[in-house]
Amino acid sequence: MHRNTSYSLFSCSLFFSACLAAETQTELPAMTVSSDFRPVDSQSMAASLTTFDAEIMEARGAQHLDELLNMAPNVNFASGASRGQFLQIRGIGERSQFAAPLNPSVGLIIDGIDFSRTGGAATLFDIEQVEVLRGPQGTRFGTNSLAGVVNMRSREPSHEPELRFQSTLGNYNTRSVGVAAGGTLIDETLLGRLAVHRHRSDGYMENKFLGRDNTQKQDEVTARGQLRWLLANDQTVDLKVLHLDINNGYDAFTFDNSRNSFADQPGEDKQRTTAFALSTDWRATDAVWAHTAFTYSNSDVTYSYDADWGFDSQFPVDPQCNDGDDDTPEPYTCPYIGFEEFQRKRENYSFEIRLQSDENARIFNNTTDWTLGIYYLQQDERFIQDSDFGIFGEDLVSGRYETSNTSLFGQLETRLTQQLTLISGLRVEYFDAKYRDSQSLRISPSETLFGGKVGLNYQLDDNHLWYNTLSRGYKSGGVNNDAQLPDNLKKFDTEYLWSLESGLKSRWLDGRLQSNLAAFYSLRRDAQVKNSTQIGPSFIDYIQNAARGTNAGIEAQLDWLVTSQWRSFASVGLLYTNFDKFESPENDRIKGRRQAHAPSYQYVLGSEFYLANHWTLRANIEGKDGFYYSDSHNAKSSSYALFNASLSYNIENWDVTLWGRNLFDRDYATRGFFFGNDPSIGYADRTYVQYGEPRVFGVTVSYDY
Repeated sequence: MHRNTSYSLFSCSLFFSACLAAETQTELPAMTVSSDFRPVDSQSMAASLTTFDAEIMEARGAQHLDELLNMAPNVNFASGASRGQFLQIRGIGERSQFAAPLNPSVGLIIDGIDFSRTGGAATLFDIEQVEVLRGPQGTRFGTNSLAGVVNMRSREPSHEPELRFQSTLGNYNTRSVGVAAGGTLIDETLLGRLAVHRHRSDGYMENKFLGRDNTQKQDEVTARGQLRWLLANDQTVDLKVLHLDINNGYDAFTFDNSRNSFADQPGEDKQRTTAFALSTDWRATDAVWAHTAFTYSNSDVTYSYDADWGFDSQFPVDPQCNDGDDDTPEPYTCPYIGFEEFQRKRENYSFEIRLQSDENARIFNNTTDWTLGIYYLQQDERFIQDSDFGIFGEDLVSGRYETSNTSLFGQLETRLTQQLTLISGLRVEYFDAKYRDSQSLRISPSETLFGGKVGLNYQLDDNHLWYNTLSRGYKSGGVNNDAQLPDNLKKFDTEYLWSLESGLKSRWLDGRLQSNLAAFYSLRRDAQVKNSTQIGPSFIDYIQNAARGTNAGIEAQLDWLVTSQWRSFASVGLLYTNFDKFESPENDRIKGRRQAHAPSYQYVLGSEFYLANHWTLRANIEGKDGFYYSDSHNAKSSSYALFNASLSYNIENWDVTLWGRNLFDRDYATRGFFFGNDPSIGYADRTYVQYGEPRVFGVTVSYDY
């Protein structure tokens, strides 16, 4: 069979891969992880992480990151858009964005480019590897990595000519096609690769008012290009270019929490991005390597929705609605009619230079490898909000949010003994921001932040690594820009996270069984908590600092090659979260309660069977506990379990995969609100949800040369 042998325990432990043919599989290989300062084998990296490779994505029919994340323990996501664009790790992360600027808790890095504020960019065609790192990554990534990082890496060009074709057909009028090609352009000098993909689907909503079934459509075009110059044996230059044209619909919420919408003005979730990363690796001296990276991205983002959900289309309207008389007779109603649109233009620049020792530049009596670097990130976001009912008090509001982050960082890896290694890292970051809008709001926060880690790694033998890490992550403060908020709520402060983690990574049975266990205890200081307050039929979101929170849990993963024809795996995430102290009187009710979007357990259980030389059957079940939708109310989701399966046939260069997700068609929510929006019940507060994908199935055909 044609298989990718660069595969990790974490991938296999969360989903079954046919990474090696049954006749030759004797142990479980590990994947090289690129998220640290130095590439490292996943079994040697002192962190809790999950990796996915391209074969997993194809087996699930996955087109976007949100279609993978249920397989990662203690990782959750929120929709509130056409995709699950907002990520939470270990109970920490944002759940939506409206007008206010967003400071993410979970970083999203694609080919070295920071897309932490723009999760819709995480399309998957020609992505070779996805790495999900749990816990603070302050030394390596800084302010956008308080809770963790998702790092996505596309397939790199090779010396040999390569061609990949992939096409998918599925229910809900799903169809996609992609082509990637690469190889040597100039012998021994220049390599290249180009990938183009388009994915389309009608989505999972039916609009009864408009008589359409595609108002929640997906229409996503991705183009990736790469060039690699081999200037010398010890010098390379890489250019990676990404273009995205996403034209999705947004029509997700209904009065009866169904998939039948009555919106007369369905919204949009659009993004047009052009980005590139230029990086170099070269030997600065006989003993020191230098890495530089310059990135640029330009994104135009539009997010809109029908805020009344179709009141005017469902209820007769009293012609005297505007006469000032509150006694509107039945069956008439006086609905508010609302449509909101947010347009954002984001422009980001970053530059990093990093120096690293090799074996000839070790310090402290040749015991210590070192890394030293500087990083600069500038982000410029301009926005326009056009609202029919004026959350800002006016119909049209524009603004600009500029931030710059300048960081110095370093890390030492000191071998105290042949088995014991001390890891010590520090990052100091100066954050400076300017916010201006047409409501005359002017805020310019600035501060110096720092994070880092101290860890002890003990290599018991070649098969067992025990690690202990104390780390500190941080997330800069920000702005609440709603004009109706009092002045004391228009600004919030930095959040810090202290986390103690201990883990054991092991190989057993001559590499046929791999296990990973991590336990963590984290303290949130000045936790940034999203709250809301209702004014009339609308509500205002804002962020404030809670005094203290606790997040603790366990992540366990097991992968077992039982026989050469049967592979089995299991994983579980257990999570305890709590706000120990909350200083806001209006939200004191959440003190002692679990934090939002933080299910207390998640699990995955499945197997892979090599039925014959050309057939592979995969099946898994992934489950999740119920979770609160917000920290400002007590509405919560139900627990759920989803069943997924696929059957693949491989011969020579061809793969045909019949796949299905959520095969028992379970309804489950990915976003929820609690407020009054339904005129038929007098705008009484109740829970409204956006559902995740229903039963989806299809067939994917791919050809690799």
